[in-house]
Amino acid sequence: MEPANLFTVLRRYWRLLAGCTVAALIVGFVLTPAGDAVDNGKWQCKVAITPVAGAADTVRADQVLSYAQGSAVTTAAAQKLHITDVAGLSARRTVAAASTQMLVFTTTGPTQQSCADLAAALSEATITGYSQESKKSADESIKRLRAQADTQQQQLDDLQKQFSRANTTDQAKLQPQLSTATAALTKTLGAIADLQNYSQTDAIQQWGSIDAKELGGNLLTSPTRSVRLALAVVLGLALGVVAALMLSRMDTRLRTRDGAEEAFNLPVIGEIPLLSRRLRRLREPLVTARPEDPATEAYRSLRSTLLLTGPRALSAQLGQGGLDPDDRRARRAAEPAPVVLVMSGRSGDGRTTTVANLAATLAETGRQVLVLDCDFRQPGLRGHLGVGDGPGMAELLSGEQLPDPVDLIRRTNVPGVALITGGNTTAYPAALVLRAGEVLKLARRHADVVLIDSSPLLHANDAYDLVQHADAVLVTVMAGNVRPEEADRVSELLARTGVPVAGVALLGAEGATGRRKRTLRPGRPPAKGSPAKAAPAAKSTPPGPEPQRRAEPAPRVEPQRRPGEHQRPADPRPAAPGYGEAPDRRDGATSWGRRPAELPPEEPVETTLQLRLGEDR
Repeated sequence: MEPANLFTVLRRYWRLLAGCTVAALIVGFVLTPAGDAVDNGKWQCKVAITPVAGAADTVRADQVLSYAQGSAVTTAAAQKLHITDVAGLSARRTVAAASTQMLVFTTTGPTQQSCADLAAALSEATITGYSQESKKSADESIKRLRAQADTQQQQLDDLQKQFSRANTTDQAKLQPQLSTATAALTKTLGAIADLQNYSQTDAIQQWGSIDAKELGGNLLTSPTRSVRLALAVVLGLALGVVAALMLSRMDTRLRTRDGAEEAFNLPVIGEIPLLSRRLRRLREPLVTARPEDPATEAYRSLRSTLLLTGPRALSAQLGQGGLDPDDRRARRAAEPAPVVLVMSGRSGDGRTTTVANLAATLAETGRQVLVLDCDFRQPGLRGHLGVGDGPGMAELLSGEQLPDPVDLIRRTNVPGVALITGGNTTAYPAALVLRAGEVLKLARRHADVVLIDSSPLLHANDAYDLVQHADAVLVTVMAGNVRPEEADRVSELLARTGVPVAGVALLGAEGATGRRKRTLRPGRPPAKGSPAKAAPAAKSTPPGPEPQRRAEPAPRVEPQRRPGEHQRPADPRPAAPGYGEAPDRRDGATSWGRRPAELPPEEPVETTLQLRLGEDR
């Protein structure tokens, strides 16, 4: 992935990056010690404790382990080291039985000396404390045995007295009792002597010296919290970048010019940058509200490209050559205005916004533009062009008798642009467009250009029914709103109509995408009337000299004129083949010159759009 595309992906998923970073900060703040704590895990020391020689039979390892794990040993070590944080001291030591006759203390500390001092203090506290407990227990046992010895001595004295008074026969009977009492007393006195010797010496001792080694610290146990939180930020950003790249790989929605051209099999003739939230809230076309904005220039580039590659009647320089109103009406009577249908595959593709801004840019060239809102499901053009609610296309198409659309044409807040609103829809929207051909035949005579806003092609059939009455089609797509399979379906439906498709207007376009793909996908012929090669992007060369492909036009046979019909004025430019004629494939050009099947009436039709726009007749 190129660096520019990588930054584009990260900018697209900036909320994910921020969320991962905040989550990592919270986890790092909770899991790491509070404050600028000392790194107590830098050094590790070990010390072993075993029974004294000769005391292995009397010392039980489980008793010593239980005593060493108690709080008395830790408290005694803390007092010796003059440490008040007994709980923190307990966290720095562990004790375990290495064998049946050996216990091992493991301590940690910020320095070797503090670690060794803690190990020595714990060892000494265990030896001293356990010895004291053993002596106390031995003293209690000695006291009990002495009482038992006194009783046995009294019994022995009584037997000896009886033995001395008895005769020979009785002495023989008392002799065994006397021997038993003597043996019991001797055993008790021996036990007392052993306990006295045991209580005077330590039961356990330290084995060897203290083993100390440096473990080395890490960032998680750093002495400063700022370092730990900085590490959390780095880890959170890394996790966010990985998650963003994974989501970008799984996201197949069209976001770039190359992806749109490949999916629609059509050239992208306009790239409108992503508008800020403040600009999207404007209740008027961006072209009139912000004339110097980069997005406004992009709409003007879209207009220029559409004029260069669109129908011949669309590129006629009406309004720029000083035509007076009478000449304008005569020109319209001889050559009705072209109809451009702006459609999209899905809702939210910026279709209505594009219609409003394209109408404003066409009006800047001196053309009078008539906009028809044929989106009967979600009409929204009147809000963009500053027109109030009222009758419109719905009433015009639903009446039994077709009225003159002049009565429904309304002025807008954009000079040179008029609008027929969507109206109040009562009938089913799909049934309204059945009479669209008759309405468009009349609307062509009241403007220089007719723009139509329609419903999404993949959500309703209205746009597909309107295509057959249009001279050119412009497809809009919002970056990140359409998937390749949906774009392929739109391209397939348009290819079946045979209506020239000007290209695709990509809204919310991202940055550069690298080398462009100029070839169409194999296996699908280009749509009838669409360019065989990709047209230049929206930011192309402004209108200038005629392209080379029009230098050698193919001859065209003029139809015979019936009596009473007006002859169309001669056009100095090369004539393009009519609608339905085979294009000239020698230079890759295709026909944009579709003309209405009906001929103009015998008398010139006087348009009232000029009156509604404030022009002088």
